[in-house]
Amino acid sequence: MSSSPVPDEQLIARVVVQDDRHAFSELVRRYQSGVRATLRRLTAGNHALADDLAQETFLSVYRNLRSFRQEARFSTWLFRIATNAFLADARRRREELLGDRDAALVDDDDDNGDGPFAGAASTGGDHARGTALHVDMERALAALSAAERAAIVQCYHNDLSHEEAAYVLNCPVGTIKTHILRGKRKLAARLAAWAPGEPDGETA
Repeated sequence: MSSSPVPDEQLIARVVVQDDRHAFSELVRRYQSGVRATLRRLTAGNHALADDLAQETFLSVYRNLRSFRQEARFSTWLFRIATNAFLADARRRREELLGDRDAALVDDDDDNGDGPFAGAASTGGDHARGTALHVDMERALAALSAAERAAIVQCYHNDLSHEEAAYVLNCPVGTIKTHILRGKRKLAARLAAWAPGEPDGETA
């Protein structure tokens, strides 16, 4: 009879109190896939950079685990650290970020819960078409500002609420809504060829 998995809270306590490396390795094993997937979307498909940032993320987690006060889910706290690593790298690369000063009032009806890719046509199981859509998606994400991309990824890939995304990005909820609205508009424009009614993925 298999034993139940040890809860995250117990593993965290073992790391903090006993410096248990095996417990930390288990936390890494549980979350490294999600962290890498998040960073690959944040970096618009740059796998090498994403893997470097994932390693940096878990080093930071290990150093700062004592500061985790469980005010959010452990996974959300991880996303915050990973996103901070990405944004710091973006700043180093002189990528322009949207600041709070640019946040406009957003009509909640504009962000109706549909994902930014909801209008993209189904690939119908066509591998070549699916690959083409994936490539176009990464190019479209790359065209967003780092902050817009981060907000889109947190809310639609990681399925976080606006409030949770605001915690991850350390900014007001209104700013998250603005980033998402602007990001969705840019993505819709760049992925217009994939909208329903264009079966070949090409405009007329």
